[in-house]
Amino acid sequence: MKKILILNTGGTFNKVYNPLTGNLDVEQTGKAIKEIAKNALTKFKIKNIVGKDSLDMTDKDREIIVKSIKKTKREYIIIVHGTDTMNITAQYIANKKLNKKIILTGAMVPFSVNPIESAFNLGATFGYLQNIQKGGVYISMNGIIKDYKRVVKNKEKGYFEKSK
Repeated sequence: MKKILILNTGGTFNKVYNPLTGNLDVEQTGKAIKEIAKNALTKFKIKNIVGKDSLDMTDKDREIIVKSIKKTKREYIIIVHGTDTMNITAQYIANKKLNKKIILTGAMVPFSVNPIESAFNLGATFGYLQNIQKGGVYISMNGIIKDYKRVVKNKEKGYFEKSK
């Protein structure tokens, strides 16, 4: 059984409605991830870091992610990340040439609004990570799990697809 580290960085996946402001705010404790992963048949640890919408993510935040990856002894890592800059973070991590199996995932709709997409993406990521053979950085979104260079967000259609 693989021991997986889940790095929770925020993003839409974790957003919840704030009745005081009327905004969707990033929930920082990983509540959605814990709810989805509680039935996973694998051992995992959740580490909540950064806690931002990905549009607010900086290279300083990406360095926090890299340091967390370097610090862990776990070889298998899931990063829950916002979808708008997921590809930038994936490239940043890949440039560090870490000897790990890393998959970034997220959601276009918050778990708190409709849990289906979040649960599907995290579940697919868990399954793929169990069978991954080669280290590297991957993106898992909307049923597509590929090397990060081969998956793109189609902002006009509102979903991820294989890159051309």
